[in-house]
Amino acid sequence: MVEEAKLDSKSKSIPNENLRFGERALSAGGAAFLSAVIVNPLDVVKTRLQAQAAGVPYQGSCRLGCFDTNSSQVVHGLRSNSAPGMCRITGSASVCSDNQYKGTLDVFYKIIRQEGFSRLWRGTNASLALAIPTVGIYMPCYDYFRNIMEEFTTEKSPTLTIYVPLVAGTIARSLACISCYPVELARTRMQAFKGTQRDVKLPGVWKTLVDVVNPVKGSNNGYRMLWTGLGAQLARDVPFSAICWSILEPTRRSIQLAMGEEPGAGSIIGANFTAGFVAGAVAAAATCPLDVAKTRRQIEKNTDRAMTMTTRQTLAEIWRDGGIRGMFSGAGARVGRAGPSVAIVVSFYEVVKYGLHNFHQQ
Repeated sequence: MVEEAKLDSKSKSIPNENLRFGERALSAGGAAFLSAVIVNPLDVVKTRLQAQAAGVPYQGSCRLGCFDTNSSQVVHGLRSNSAPGMCRITGSASVCSDNQYKGTLDVFYKIIRQEGFSRLWRGTNASLALAIPTVGIYMPCYDYFRNIMEEFTTEKSPTLTIYVPLVAGTIARSLACISCYPVELARTRMQAFKGTQRDVKLPGVWKTLVDVVNPVKGSNNGYRMLWTGLGAQLARDVPFSAICWSILEPTRRSIQLAMGEEPGAGSIIGANFTAGFVAGAVAAAATCPLDVAKTRRQIEKNTDRAMTMTTRQTLAEIWRDGGIRGMFSGAGARVGRAGPSVAIVVSFYEVVKYGLHNFHQQ
């Protein structure tokens, strides 16, 4: 086991200990920019499917109906606070029309037809504002924690070395998520709610965040609203990161060992892209119910409800409303987005680090 741990440690693609944190952050920021622009349409599609399942009205698609138990009257809107009534998502037999989103490709088609092609990049500015600092924190911190932990476990307890990627990924992701959460909240809201006219400019990141705070302006809860859903975000991102790195690290090291050559730009891109694609897709599929819960909490517009909801309650509500299908709303788009996204970020990050390392060696 000691020899195996040493072999793993030596199989790192790049001896990058001489790279400064700022250089690592620059590499990660470039990777995040590229990924955010390429995969944003799938992020929009995934969010629309999940928001529809939560009751967001899309001009004729499903609406959340609040039915009085003694009447057939429907009160439209996302939520109702009427005590004698009962709220539920109305199905296609009642108020859903043919315009309801029916799947990933259908969302693409209807967004392009009804709102214009550019709306597939709705929230890209928020994605960039989020991805660049988040990944700029996440990837360098992961490198830092992984290197320290691997060095310690290899010397003190080699049997624990295989768990290093899981622990390092969990800590790094938590730090990045907490640091940048309000922008994530803005991005989800920007992507979830549909513009009614093609030529009307929709609210940007700042206006979206102001609207989140305004309903409770003057109360102590105003700025707390910017952190609603943080628990659900961590509940999704921490397991995602743990699963992703637990698969990615051994996979890329196996590929690099199979290549049996000194690492070059081509082999680094190939190994990291392949491992990242597989790891991202598997982690995204496994954590999809938590992603649905995160979206539902972030788009909740009832202030009192938003402040008291828990991830556990949200998951129970999703199961009650939609069963297993509801728990995996937008799963195809999420998996289709996460695989390429992780692949692009990791491969770009590693190859830029490789270039910077060679630059320092000259």
